[in-house]
Amino acid sequence: MVRTDRIGGHRAAYEKNRKRIFASQNTCALCGYPVDFSLKAPNPMSAVVDHIIPVAKGGHPSDIANLQLAHWTCNRQKSDKLFNNDENMKKNKKVIGNRNLPQSKDWTSYRFEG
Repeated sequence: MVRTDRIGGHRAAYEKNRKRIFASQNTCALCGYPVDFSLKAPNPMSAVVDHIIPVAKGGHPSDIANLQLAHWTCNRQKSDKLFNNDENMKKNKKVIGNRNLPQSKDWTSYRFEG
C-alpha cells in the first residue's frame, strides 16, 4: 500500500510543509523535548514530521495543520493512534509544545481554523 503523502500532488505539498516545520519548530510535539537536527536517521532521536491525525484515521496527508515536528522514536510509539492530550498532561505536569491544540479527546472532530 502506498501512502498518500508520498504520491501525486500531496508529495510536493508534504515536502514543502516538511521544510517549513523543520525551519520553524524545534520541540517534539509528542514529548516536549528539543529536537537535534544534526542527528540523522536511523538515530531514534532524529527529526521527523508526524501527522497529528494519522492518515490511516482520515487525517489530511499534506496539510500543514495536520503536521508537527517529532522525534523518530516518539512518532513510532504514537504509531497510528490518535494523540490524547489529557493523558499526556497527567503524565507530564508541564509539556512544552509547538502550538496550542484544543483539549479534546476526539481528535477526529478537530478542524484547523487559521
